[in-house]
Amino acid sequence: MPGAAGAAFQVADAPSQPRPEGSNPEVPYQAFSCSTFPSSMAPAAKQAGATLQREDWGDATCPLLFIQLNQLLSTPAGLEWRETARWMKFEEKVEDGGERWSAPHVPALPLHSLFQLRMYLQKGTMLLDLDAPSFKEIIDKTLSGQPEEAELQPELRDRLAALLLRQPQHQPTKSPLQLLAELGLSPCRGNAKSWSEPGAQLSETPLKEQLRNRFKKKVPPGAEAAHIAVGEVEFLEKPFTAFIRLRRGVALGSLAEVALPSRFLFILLGPRAKVKAYHEVGRAMATLLTDELFQRVAWQAEHREDLIAGMEAFLDELTVLPPGKWDPSTRIPPSSCLLSPHRRTTMHPPDRQSYSNGDMAAAGDRPSLGHPHSREELERTGRLFGGLLRDIRRKAPWYGSDFSDALHPQCLSAVLYIYLATVTNAITFGGMLGDETANMQGVLESFLGTAFAGSIFCLFSGQPLTILSSTGPVLVFERLLFSFSQDHSLDYLEFRLWIGLWVAFFGMVLVATEASHLVQYFTRFTEESFCALISLIFIYDSLKKMLSLADTFPINWQYHLDNVTSYSCICNLSSPGHSSTGNDTLLPSPPVPKQPPAAPAGLSRSQCLGQGGHLLGTSCQYVPDITLFSFLLFGGTFLSCTTLKRFRSSRYFPAGVRKLVSDFAIILAILASCAVDAALGLETPKLIVPSELKPTNPARGWIVFPFGANPWWVCLVSAVPAVLVTILIFMDQQITAVILNRREYKLQKGAGFHLDLLCVSLLMVVTSATGLPWYVSATVISLAHMESLRKESATSAPGEHPEFLGIREQRLTGLAVFVLTGVSVFMAPILKHIPMPVLYGVFLHMGVAALNTIQLTDRVRLLLMPAKHQPDLDYLRHVPLRRVHLFTIIQLLCLALLWVLKSTVAAIIFPVMLLALVGIRKGLERVFSLHDLSWLDSLLPETARKEAEGKQPRKRKEVESNGEEVSDVLGATLFHSRPWGCFGVGD
Repeated sequence: MPGAAGAAFQVADAPSQPRPEGSNPEVPYQAFSCSTFPSSMAPAAKQAGATLQREDWGDATCPLLFIQLNQLLSTPAGLEWRETARWMKFEEKVEDGGERWSAPHVPALPLHSLFQLRMYLQKGTMLLDLDAPSFKEIIDKTLSGQPEEAELQPELRDRLAALLLRQPQHQPTKSPLQLLAELGLSPCRGNAKSWSEPGAQLSETPLKEQLRNRFKKKVPPGAEAAHIAVGEVEFLEKPFTAFIRLRRGVALGSLAEVALPSRFLFILLGPRAKVKAYHEVGRAMATLLTDELFQRVAWQAEHREDLIAGMEAFLDELTVLPPGKWDPSTRIPPSSCLLSPHRRTTMHPPDRQSYSNGDMAAAGDRPSLGHPHSREELERTGRLFGGLLRDIRRKAPWYGSDFSDALHPQCLSAVLYIYLATVTNAITFGGMLGDETANMQGVLESFLGTAFAGSIFCLFSGQPLTILSSTGPVLVFERLLFSFSQDHSLDYLEFRLWIGLWVAFFGMVLVATEASHLVQYFTRFTEESFCALISLIFIYDSLKKMLSLADTFPINWQYHLDNVTSYSCICNLSSPGHSSTGNDTLLPSPPVPKQPPAAPAGLSRSQCLGQGGHLLGTSCQYVPDITLFSFLLFGGTFLSCTTLKRFRSSRYFPAGVRKLVSDFAIILAILASCAVDAALGLETPKLIVPSELKPTNPARGWIVFPFGANPWWVCLVSAVPAVLVTILIFMDQQITAVILNRREYKLQKGAGFHLDLLCVSLLMVVTSATGLPWYVSATVISLAHMESLRKESATSAPGEHPEFLGIREQRLTGLAVFVLTGVSVFMAPILKHIPMPVLYGVFLHMGVAALNTIQLTDRVRLLLMPAKHQPDLDYLRHVPLRRVHLFTIIQLLCLALLWVLKSTVAAIIFPVMLLALVGIRKGLERVFSLHDLSWLDSLLPETARKEAEGKQPRKRKEVESNGEEVSDVLGATLFHSRPWGCFGVGD
C-alpha cells in the first residue's frame, strides 16, 4: 500500500550514526512568542526547538555538507541533468559558458522562494532515515512511498524514474595545466569534453574524473554530500517534491561531482513555465542545508513538523534587503567574522535588552563578565607553594609532547626567525650594556647569558613559548646601578650580586605565597600599556641605530662630481724612522668604492696607516653613501617582512605555496636583502659576533665573589634596590605571561605563572654570580615567536577563511634558538655577512607587528578618523565615541609617563609606576561606567564577582516572568544574538 509505505518511512527509527551530543528529546522546548511566521506545530516540533536551544552541544557539529544543485535542461540532444551550482558553506555558480566557477559568495535568495519551499516541504513526500544502498532503490522507494492523493500513474513513475537515473553533467575543477592541455589538444572546441554522453545512465561506481577532481582537496575528512535536483518536465501536471534523509551515508556512484557518501536528497520536478522558480527553490533548499542550526534539526528530525520548525527558526533570523536599494546580482563576499551557532542560540529577550550606557544589563549580554585570565592556573590553594605544585602537575603530562609536537616544518622557520631576532637583540643590548657599565657586561656576556638562561627556561618553565632576553626597563636599572656604584666607590658586580640574591629570595617568597594570583588585576588597560611601551622601545631603538650610521658613515654633502679632478689623497710616511723621499703616494680616485690592491709603487689606506703614516688631501675623508644604502636595506627588509607575512591571504599561487612563503617570510626577506648587499659589494656595517670566550673587560673574571670589594653592610642595604628590581621583574615577567596566555591564542597545555616566576628567580642567582645580564620575558620577541607558530585549518571551504586552530605548543623551537645563540661564537665567519640594517629592519617589523595586535592602536587611529570612515568595531556600537576617545587619551598619558620615567633620572621609580597602572585602572571605575569598561577593557575580579552575584536574582525573576509567555514558536529570540569574536573566540 503506498500510503502505508509512506507513513512507515516518515517515522525515524534510529539514526544511522551517533547524533551530536546534547540531543536529548526529553528536554522541554521553550521559546518567546515573537516569531515572524507563527504556525501551529505538533509536540514533536518542541524536540527540534530544544535541539536548537540547548547549550550543551559544545563543539559537536554535524558533518560538513557538500551540496550540489543539478538542473534539468533542454539541449539539442534532449533533456539532461547539468550541475549549475554547489555549496560548501558558500555558494558557487557555473558562469555563462559552463567553463568556470564563480567566486564563492553569500547566497542572496528571493523571499518568495523560501515560502514556496516551506509549502513543498509541508505537502511533498518526506522520507526520514531511509535505508537504501543505491540511488535506484532510493528513487523506487520515493516514487512508491507517495500518499494516495498525490500518487502518480505507473507510466509516469517509470518515466520519472528513468529521468532521475540519468547521468548528470558535472563541471569539474581543473588546474591551469589541465586547461592549457585541453586548449592545446582541442583549440577549435568551445566546450570541454563531457564526462558522459547525454542520456547515459548513472554509474554505480565513481568515475575516474570524480576521483581526480581537484575540488576534493577543499573537502575536509568526514564530509558528506547532499543532492538537489530541480527542473520542469512536460508530462507532469503538478509538482513532484521529495525530501530524503538516508539512515547512513551511501556512495551513490557518479551522482556527485566528488566521490562522497550522500546523506540528503531533495527533488523538485514540475510542469513547464516555472523553471526559474524551481531553480530558486533549489537554491533555497541548499542554503538551508548550509546553515549549521538547520543541519542539526535536519539530522534530528523525526517528523515533518520538526523540519518545518527548523525552517521557521531560519526565517526568524532572516534579514531582508529592500528592492531598489541594492543590486540583486551583486555577489556578497564571505565575511571573515561569523556568528557561532552557540551565540546564535543564546537567548536575549527584548525586555532584557538595554541601550543605556550606564546600565549593566547590556554589559551582562557579553559572553563573560569575568576577567579573561580567571582560570584554574590563578586560583589560590591556600598552601605554601600550592600554585607551583599545581603548575608542575599540570605541565608534567605534556612534557613528552612538548618535543614531539615540534616535528613540523613550520618550527624550522620559527627557529631561524627568532634566532636572528634574539642574536640581534643580544648584540644591541649587549653593546648598550657595555657602554653603560664600562664593559663589565658586554656582547659576549649577553650571548652566553641569553643562551644559558633561555635554554634552562625552555626546559623547565611553565610556558616554554616565552623568549627570555634583556629588556629596556632592566637596562635602565643596570645603568642607574652602575652610576650609583661609581659615585659611591662600590664594586659594581659585587653590589649587583647581592641585589640579585635578594631578588631571587623575594621571588621565592612570591612563588610560595601564590602572588601570581594578582595577575588577575592585569586587565587589557595594563597589558596594552606595557606592550605598547616595549613595542615603541623596539621601534625607537631600531630607528636610533639607523640614524647613528650617519656619524660612522657621514653623508658626502660637499662632494661635487664636477670637481673630481681636484680631489686627491696622499699617504705621508714622513715620521721618525722613515724618509719621506719617494714614499709620498697618490691614491686612486676616491669615488671608486673598492680600491685595487696597492701597487708596488703605492700603498693602500690600511697599509699606510699600518706603517704609521697619515693621509693628506681633500678626498681622504670620502666614503661611499653607506648611510643611504643602509636605509634602503632597512626599509626594504621591513616592507619585505610585512608583505611576505601577508602573502598567505594573497590571490596568487596555490594555497600551499602561499602558506610556505608566509611561514618563511622573515627568512626570505633577510636572504633577499643579504643577496642585494652582497651583489653591490658596499661596506655596510655587518653583524659582529665575539669569537673568543673571555670577558669583555679584562679586569673581571667569570665568577663574582660576594665579599672582599665592598663593605659588609652592602649585603643588607642591597635589599632596598632589590625590592624595586623585584617589582620590575614581577611586572615585566607576569604581564608578558598574561599576554601570551590569553584565551584568544587557544592554548591547550595550560599556563604556569608560578613555575615561570620560579625559573626566573633561580636564574637571577646564576646570572648575578657569573656577572651575566639579568633576563626576563621579552614581550615583543615572545609575541613574534607565538605568531610564527600559528596553526590554521589545512582545508577550508571555498570562500571560507582558514580557521585559527591555536599555537604549536612545544619546547624545541625556543631551546634550538638559545642553543644556536650559544654556538654563534663559533659561527662568526658566516654571520659576518649579514648587514646590521637588515636586522634593524626585522626589529622594526617586530615592533610594528606587536603594536598592531593591541586595541590601543585601533583606538588611536579613531582619533584621526572622521566618524563616517571609522570601522564597524564592537565597542563603537555600545560605547559613545567621546568616551572611547577619553579612555584612549588616558591610556596614552600613562604610556607617555612610562616613557618619560624610563628616559630620565626618575627611572628609579619606573617599577613603581608599572604597579601604579593597576591602581589607575581601578580609579577608572569612577570615571567610566561598568558597561563602558566591559567593552573597552575587562572588569576587575571583585567587580565582576559582585555583578555576577547581583545578576543571579534578576535572572531568576526574569525566567519566572517569561515562563508565562512561552510559546511553541521555534527560535524566536535569535533576533537578539550579539557577535562576540571570530571563529568561536570567546565561546
